[in-house]
Order: sequence, then C-alpha cells, then structure tokens
Amino acid sequence: MTSDAPKAAARRLGLPTILTFSAVTLPMSSLGIALAIFLPRYFASHLGVSLTAVGFAFFAVRLIDVPVDPVLGLMMDRTRTFLGRYRLWLLIGAPILMLAVYQLFMAPMGISRGYLIVWLLCMYLGTSIIGLSHTAWASTLAAAYHERSRLFGVITMVSVVASVAVLGIPTLAKHYHLGDPDGVQTMGWLTICLIPIGIGLVAWRIPEHVAVDVHTTQQFAFSDYLGLIRKPAMIRLILAQVCLTLSPGWMSALYLFFFKDVLGFTIATASALLGVYVLAGVAGAPITTWVSSKIGKHRTLMLTTSAYSIGLCAVIVIPKDGNLLAAIPVMLWCGGMASGFNLLIQSMTADVGDEVRLEQGKQRMSLIYSLTSLAAKIAGAFAIILTYWVLAKVGYNAKDGAHNTAHAVLGLELAYVIGPIFFAMLGGACFIGWKLDAVRHGEIREQLDARDAQFNEAPIIESLTGQPAIPVLATETD
Repeated sequence: MTSDAPKAAARRLGLPTILTFSAVTLPMSSLGIALAIFLPRYFASHLGVSLTAVGFAFFAVRLIDVPVDPVLGLMMDRTRTFLGRYRLWLLIGAPILMLAVYQLFMAPMGISRGYLIVWLLCMYLGTSIIGLSHTAWASTLAAAYHERSRLFGVITMVSVVASVAVLGIPTLAKHYHLGDPDGVQTMGWLTICLIPIGIGLVAWRIPEHVAVDVHTTQQFAFSDYLGLIRKPAMIRLILAQVCLTLSPGWMSALYLFFFKDVLGFTIATASALLGVYVLAGVAGAPITTWVSSKIGKHRTLMLTTSAYSIGLCAVIVIPKDGNLLAAIPVMLWCGGMASGFNLLIQSMTADVGDEVRLEQGKQRMSLIYSLTSLAAKIAGAFAIILTYWVLAKVGYNAKDGAHNTAHAVLGLELAYVIGPIFFAMLGGACFIGWKLDAVRHGEIREQLDARDAQFNEAPIIESLTGQPAIPVLATETD
C-alpha cells in the first residue's frame, strides 16, 4: 500500500478461498484461448467457411449481443434469492454454455453462416452470464483496494494454467498422429467437462456478501443509469477496455498466420510459443499486483502497456527461420506485460463500483461490469473483422497450402505489429490523471462500511452446505 493510504483494518482472503473461487476461470480461459486462436481458423481451413463469412459471423453476433450484457447486469443487481445474487446466475449460465460449446466445436462440415451466428450467440450469452456474475461476486468477496488486485491476480494465474493446457493440445495431438481438427474438438470437450466442475465448486463452497441498498423504495431512476454512463471514470474504463482488448485480440487473430508464414514456425511450434506467452502470466500477474501496491493500479497499467509495446517492436527482429531460442524471450516479455491488463481493469472497475454505490445508494456492480464486458466484446469482434479485412486487402490467403506473395506476407507482418502497439498505448493513456487511487478508495470504503453498519450490515449467504466450508477471511492490515 502507498505510504499515505489510510491505515484501516481490512479483511484478507485466505488462499484456499481464492483458489476455489478461481475454479470458474478454468473453463472460461480454456474456451477463450480456443476461441481467439484456433476456432476461427478451424472454421476457415477445415470446415470450409470463408474468412469473410467467419469475420461477419463474429461481428454480427457482437452487434446482436450489444443489449444483452446491460440487461443481465440490471437483472443481477436486482436479484435476491436464498441462494444469493451471483451464485444463482452462475448455475443458470453453465448448461447454456455447455450446449453452445458442443455445437460449435463439434460442428459438421458445410455449416452455414446462420449456424455460426446462432450458436456463437448462445455461447456469448453463456459466457456473459458466467463472466458477469463471477467478476461481480469477486468485487464483493474482496472489498479492499489492494486485496482486489491480489484476488484478480490469482484468478489471472489460474487462467494461465487453463490456457497453457489448451495450447498444449495441438502438440499432444501431433504426438498421437491426430490432425488439427481433432485438437480443436479436444479443446471443446475439455471446456465442456470443466464447466460443471468449476462452477459447481464455487457455488458449493464460497459464501456471498449481498450489498445493502439504501434507497429501497426507488425502483428505477433513469437519471442514475445515465449518470453512470456519463461518469468520467466509467468513460475512461470503457475506452481502456476497448483498447486493451483490441491490442492482444488483434495479435491473437493474426498469430498463427504470422508465426507460420513470416517467422517460419510450424503450427505445433507456434502453439508452444504461444504457451510461453501465456505462461509468462504466472510471473507477470503477481509482479503486476506487487507493482500496483507500490505505485497504484493506474500507473502500473500505463507502465505495462508501454513495456508491452516495446516488446512487440522486438518481434520484427526475430530471425525468419523458425528460430525458437530467439522468439522465447520476446514472448515471455510480451506475455508477462499483457497479463496485467485485464486484472488491473477489473480491479479498478470494482473500485468505481464502490464509488457509485456510495453516490447512488444502490448496488450497480453487475451493471458496471456489464458495460466494460460489453466494450470488450465489441472490441473482440472488431479485432477479428478488422484483422481479417486487413489480410484480405493485402492479398493474404489463409487457406491451408495457399501460396502468398512477398507483398502479402509483408502486409501481414506490418499489420501484426502496428495494430497492437497503437491500441496498447492508447489504452494506457486513458488513465493519465486518474483520481481513484488507494487513498480515495479507502475513504469510500470507510463511508460504505459505516453506512452498511447502520443497516445491520450486508447479509451473507453461506455456501450451499449452510456453513462456510473453507476458511474465508484472516484479519490483516491493508
């Protein structure tokens, strides 16, 4: 904590609680890496869907999906059941996501654009329900400024484990003489199996704190929601989320094409290198958390985006002969820096959620996360459609065995480097002059805690067993 931060007693989460709560991240991360890296290429190269159709399907789904996240956020914030607020929504999202993953990863040959749109829409509905409820639950589980960074840091590390496991599947498939399509389908089955395990553990074992609403007679005030969208801190968060999703998303969409046709790696080796990039988050996440405890979250984010951009510049000097040793340090650096983007954005979003609850007297955490989630979804869709559009403009042919001209390969190389750097630097710039630091958040939490005490404090919905099944909190000075 910074030296001038208030010395208030804070509750520190036990590591078993954090690890159990992070179990939801296992299926979500395995799906996310497969979706970003392998599934679009699988549709285009194996199922015969054109690049234009794939890009259009992802983009169309994002447009259709635009109102879903805010509606879900409103519904979650108003939910009160004997199961809690967020636990119920986790359980609702699980079967939806499992069915959608099956239909996409086990899709038959000759699928139409409509088929892709329908099941992508179902998949994003499931990920929205699970993602929103999990992150909003996290914000109530960890209330202190630095404790949130610690929680999201461990969640990021668990996410890395799941991502690396998925990235190892192509290499494992090759070892057993299986094709790329078999590897993609294995990713799908892994995700389907992890969904009930991860969500079941969290729903069963983790207690939930339900925040008190002060203005209980006020059902709906449009001015509150309009004020939320206009809030300068929210505008910054949303813009940063767009940029810091576009930057690595852009790189992910072009990754296999770039490493295969520009740097001369095989698909299996490129996947292993991507594993190095993701695995760097095991060190990057805790280092980011530690640095943020010294200089603040917003300054740390500006630092990591700058360092990430420097690392991307080094990609262009990697020898173009499949030189593994030259590529590893660059991938470690870039992966370590990028691992902090999402955890810092999520932690700062929770801080803004506390500020809004103090101002409005009602819990808006799910709605706030829905806005940043919506921004990430739209940016993710643009990452695919923009990059594939750029590839088409430079004449690059993504089909297996296709011959590309030197001009097309150069266009691929420039697109791979310039796009991510531009958006990363813009994302970091969004936090110049950020005011909600540890000191200000400590003041907000003191006021919230005092007000909650007047309303007999926030109720706690224990685990499904009726008892806190694992040690939840240990008192520690924040």
